[in-house]
Amino acid sequence: MSERKMVKLEDVCEILDSKRIPITASDRKEGQYPYYGANGVQDYVDDYIFDDELVLLAEDGGNFGSKDRPIAYRVSGKCWVNNHAHVLKPKEGLDVDYLCYSLMFYDVGSLVNGATRMKLTQAAMRQMVIPKCDLEKQREIVHILSNVKSVISKRQQQLSALDNLIKARFVEMFGDGKYEFKSVEELCSEIVDCPHTTPKYDGELKNPAIRTSEIKKGYITWESMKFVSDDEYEERIARLRPEAGDIVYGREGTFGNAAILPAGYKFCLGQRVMLLRPNYKKTSSEYLLHAVISDDVYKQALDKNNASTVAHVNVKDVKQFKVPLPPLDLQKQFADFVSQIDKTKANIQKSLEKSQILFDGLMQEYFG
Repeated sequence: MSERKMVKLEDVCEILDSKRIPITASDRKEGQYPYYGANGVQDYVDDYIFDDELVLLAEDGGNFGSKDRPIAYRVSGKCWVNNHAHVLKPKEGLDVDYLCYSLMFYDVGSLVNGATRMKLTQAAMRQMVIPKCDLEKQREIVHILSNVKSVISKRQQQLSALDNLIKARFVEMFGDGKYEFKSVEELCSEIVDCPHTTPKYDGELKNPAIRTSEIKKGYITWESMKFVSDDEYEERIARLRPEAGDIVYGREGTFGNAAILPAGYKFCLGQRVMLLRPNYKKTSSEYLLHAVISDDVYKQALDKNNASTVAHVNVKDVKQFKVPLPPLDLQKQFADFVSQIDKTKANIQKSLEKSQILFDGLMQEYFG
């Protein structure tokens, strides 16, 4: 980007941190005004301390180091801000949306400190620099980025709507007590838990060790996948060798997510992951997957949550989750419906990925 210079935040922003006031949860009075923290709205309260166009930048507890979760966000109008977010008001000549985009994924790795909870102090924040160009160019950049973000948001909404359509179809076909309930254990030929050791990861992209971080509701994500050597793989599959069609279930952290293992990979289980092998005489992988990730089973998991801080459900409890068991021909009808929806989702996902790549490239061009 031509005709730009690097400027310090403290030179182009009013820093309004001194006006922040934290309110403990017990002292908050419910109201209409958003109460903001490091990463967004935490509550709604009955009063406000700001009424302006501002950018909030995480001070501590932010998404520092994340590639997809921003550390800064835009707020507008009446609101309350606690002491976990820096409050920045752009001075004349700096567009507020441009300021926000410039900070969203700022690399603060060398600026934050703290052993457990990383903190971006005000002193460090004041030394942050951003590229600055004339106001017209800033607004042009904002317009381009906002358009791409809008496309990304629409694609995400479309995917969410299709997921809700599948959930609605599941309830329509199998809900309301139409069929006898069986335990997950009764519908599986094998159920095994992961080895209770941390995998020894290997740099060669050979044998994926799937963890809860890679298991989403109905699909596997590969961005953070780690791999193990052949020897480590053999050790980790001693109980059972995972096969295509098996279901992996995350039982800790963001527990309740599950996905079907695809063909063509030698998977092993990372930590806090279970493997469910359907008894194909009773159920299909597709049906059991959607039964396991249904709202009803998630409620059962919440009822069995065995941790006060990190969500956790025991293997024995997962085995006893109850799901309806319809005839196999109806399960196949549902699987066919899901297959058609998945084709549509795949096309939307490709568009979403292209848009995200475009956005990331533009952010690097403008602010990298």
